[in-house]
Amino acid sequence: MDRHEQNRDDSRAHLETLADFVRWGASEFNRAGLYFGHGTDNAVDEALWLVLHGLSLTPPLPDVFFHARLTPSEKAGVMALIQERIDSRRPAAYITGQAHFAGLTFHVNEHVLVPRSPVAELIEAGFEPWREGRSIHSVLDLCTGSGCIAIACAAHLPVDEVHATDISPEALAVAARNVSHHGMDDLVQLHEGDLFADTPRQPFDLIISNPPYVPEDEMAALPEEFRREPALGLVAGDAGTALAARIIQQASDYLAEDGLLVIEVGNAEAALAERFPELPMEWPAFERGGQGVCIIHAADLGVLASTPD
Repeated sequence: MDRHEQNRDDSRAHLETLADFVRWGASEFNRAGLYFGHGTDNAVDEALWLVLHGLSLTPPLPDVFFHARLTPSEKAGVMALIQERIDSRRPAAYITGQAHFAGLTFHVNEHVLVPRSPVAELIEAGFEPWREGRSIHSVLDLCTGSGCIAIACAAHLPVDEVHATDISPEALAVAARNVSHHGMDDLVQLHEGDLFADTPRQPFDLIISNPPYVPEDEMAALPEEFRREPALGLVAGDAGTALAARIIQQASDYLAEDGLLVIEVGNAEAALAERFPELPMEWPAFERGGQGVCIIHAADLGVLASTPD
């Protein structure tokens, strides 16, 4: 019997309730030095997520449930999930196959990034105050991945159409599953291609993107959990600005006159601002955390026409 098996047997003998297993899982995660940033930001929430998944329960739960004792088979299943998270360093969302974004549930796997963008707050707020009360009827989501941003826009905004693109056919398969799950096949259209390559050339009220923005030389230094995600969705050249810059340079051909361009670039915020010093960009603060999302008005993109990149 190896050490892990011995520890599980010892724990199984003393842990009884749902609360016991959450506490034990959190302690194991902290001892293992796991990183949290794919749906949770601490060991307790991560453990709770996996324990509830193993018990086929969803929050919120009545307090009495936390004192309920697990059966022997439930104990074994929950402990296996906790151990898998430690051994594999895979984000919990990949283990459960589910992630949450903007109040919605999405299927995810290793072909897509785990949804966690702060733009969820902007979507839920209807992109106010930047839209100044004007409705958003058409949306283009570039680098859609799981489809979470496109679907959240369709769910929260009075849209007539949403187009979403990705260069990865595997990611688009995940997005298609999510579109169907949310009953949006007639509203959200998926396109395989590089950024604008296969999109309709029409004026959109909103172009939004969470493109790759991690500089290549920083990828190896990321916590192991990030390196379980597809590098195609993370890595970008030119200090992380390569994809964002292409979007900015082409967006005016696809934006309505009063449209908004919204791009998340995370820690590449300073590099992108330095690359386009003449372009007005707004960087909102987020109540739920996150940074590095720029908002650009279509009218301001005109400054690029006479300025070489």
